[in-house]
Amino acid sequence: AQDMIAVPVSTAQRQVAVASPAYLARAGTPQHPQDLVNHRCIGWRRGPGLAPYRWEFAEQGCEFDVAVNPQLTTNDMGVMIRTACAGGGISFGMEETFQPYIARGELVTLLDAWLPAFAGFYLYFPSRKNLAPKLRALIDHVRL
Repeated sequence: AQDMIAVPVSTAQRQVAVASPAYLARAGTPQHPQDLVNHRCIGWRRGPGLAPYRWEFAEQGCEFDVAVNPQLTTNDMGVMIRTACAGGGISFGMEETFQPYIARGELVTLLDAWLPAFAGFYLYFPSRKNLAPKLRALIDHVRL
């Protein structure tokens, strides 16, 4: 909206699909996002009774998502990472979350051509001259 202020609170971000080398040696490497429906996937959902997160991709500027059929679904990123590192399947999430495991070779990224970076995250608030002190403190704390 025209009356909103956007404050960046992160640098550019990227989601990635990852799996362990052991999983890929056993199950093969997906060549296209649609191939994920034939793989063991580790899904994420916000809470019980909600559908698992649909994995988002882009091809030649057109965005699309894939409704994977996860064999394991959780809302705990630690569980997702440990399961992927143990060869339990393909996981999906923010690249910086997986980066230490990728750097050590425990996980490798997949389908990179379909996972472009995006601008990152922003805090939006109404344009007001007299911001509440608590909001001003939050903005100052999270601003890059």
